[in-house]
Amino acid sequence: MSLVDDLRRIKIFADLPEEDLAWLAGHGTEVWLATGERLFNAGDPADRLFVFFEGEVQVRRDGVFFAVRAGDVSGMLPYSRMTQFSFAGYAVSPTRLAWFSTDIFPEMLRRMPVLANRLVGLLTERVREATRMDQQREKLAALGKLSAGLAHELNNPAAAARRAASALGEMLVAARENNVRLNQYPLSSKQREVIARFELEASRRGSAPPVPFNSLEQSDHEERLTAWLERHGVSEPWKIAPVFVDGGIDEAMLDALVEEIGPEPLREVVGRVTALLTAASLVREIEHSTARISELVAAIKEYSYMDQSPEQEVDLHTGLDSTVTIMSHKLKKAGVLVKREYDRSLPRICAWGSELNQVWTNLIDNAVDAMTGVAGKAPRELTVRTARDPGGVLIEIGDTGPGISNDIRGRIFDPFFTTKEVGEGTGLGLDTVRRIVLKHRGDIQVQSKPGDTRFQVRLPVSP
Repeated sequence: MSLVDDLRRIKIFADLPEEDLAWLAGHGTEVWLATGERLFNAGDPADRLFVFFEGEVQVRRDGVFFAVRAGDVSGMLPYSRMTQFSFAGYAVSPTRLAWFSTDIFPEMLRRMPVLANRLVGLLTERVREATRMDQQREKLAALGKLSAGLAHELNNPAAAARRAASALGEMLVAARENNVRLNQYPLSSKQREVIARFELEASRRGSAPPVPFNSLEQSDHEERLTAWLERHGVSEPWKIAPVFVDGGIDEAMLDALVEEIGPEPLREVVGRVTALLTAASLVREIEHSTARISELVAAIKEYSYMDQSPEQEVDLHTGLDSTVTIMSHKLKKAGVLVKREYDRSLPRICAWGSELNQVWTNLIDNAVDAMTGVAGKAPRELTVRTARDPGGVLIEIGDTGPGISNDIRGRIFDPFFTTKEVGEGTGLGLDTVRRIVLKHRGDIQVQSKPGDTRFQVRLPVSP
């Protein structure tokens, strides 16, 4: 089969006159690729248009790929501003194609003007698909970062709750064992009433907010209680004393107890009260840990706008707070202090809430990365500020990093531009931010100097 016949089977060339197909075929170079053979490398000049007849070529860029197959036209297209291939393409099956030099484009479009609209449409479709893939890739990259931090943040309170629950079981067993031993004493009803009142008072004091002691005062109280317990033959007093101090039990209470019940059952009473106070403390720890888990789950729901319509009236502060919560692991790991300067009088705005949260995520993530790279002990502060703006509302994300140099400030919103090392960023974050802000009919600007970089996002109340 001739190259003319091959071209006639390609949709955009199918209805061209025979002489035009013959001219085009005369300027084409036919290529056969074996499986695994490369068609072009990243960095090669984008000086060829490819027409595929058989097989399949995968185009890879940092793990992301798309495929071109028989019937497709790809490579450098007329009116494209691409200067070099930023990816590599290799055959995944035996492939046959033809390539055409960009040098023939002016004459080709003069001879076959109908191709102009077709190839521009193909270029537009390719840009749209590339944009969709980039957006999806950016979302996946952000999801990977957030999920890693969330896993750590959820694991801490979950592990704490699990440890506390296990220890709580041990304390309940200890309380039952002391109760069995205590019942072996021939206690009068008055003595049992005194023990019950002592335990009730200990529980009341234990559930109240602890008296704030400094470390020296805490140590003194524990030493006095340890000495008292030793004098009265209570085993392991060094374990019991801290529990009693935290529970507000002092020597006077214990003296009054011994005077009423005698020294014989003291060991069992002290053991049972210690177990009950420790159990109450463990219950509070479980409550605190599960509350933290619930807080994180709520932040996830607010961040993703789960079970809510994509576009709605949103509270900017809720979105900002949920984003900070989601990223708390990275903020703590980097030693970043978060300062909130909110104008609580701002109105709710009509927006795509989950997409705005993606904006805050990228800006905060970049700010933390910038501050992490600062040497020495310079303060690391992230400022999240909201204010009214003549056209709507202003959201400002500021950091104390080294700033953005003038020679790259004009390029930071370009797709794939990044100052990070290979593998440390997608180069999509600020391009995604800009697209989302423009989608909301807003504006984003940056002001930067060493120690003070601010990204300012202005949004209308109703886009």
